[in-house]
Amino acid sequence: MSDFSGDIDPTTGRNGKIYCANCKHCKLVSTPADSPNEYYLRVRCDAGKWKKKLGGEKYYKYFTVTRRSIEYCDAYEPMGEVKDFIRDLKRTLPIKDETYGPATL
Repeated sequence: MSDFSGDIDPTTGRNGKIYCANCKHCKLVSTPADSPNEYYLRVRCDAGKWKKKLGGEKYYKYFTVTRRSIEYCDAYEPMGEVKDFIRDLKRTLPIKDETYGPATL
């Protein structure tokens, strides 16, 4: 995969893209759904690096977090080997937005 190859950057000590999902600041949160007692899973950066154009905090859908990557982040703190982590995450995340809530009988 080209995302994980390349020369190591001497200033950052990293190679390739930085995947936000592999950072300890990438946190899973629940946001209200349209129905009562249901919610969606979203991710946010608790270092405050994801901002909307008008200044509010940006949330990403849980199932798309593996696509969020940047070239550099001064708050990036990796949680492990990026190649294996992202591959496993892509395999286990849902493929579409899902609503969560109490189990129905």
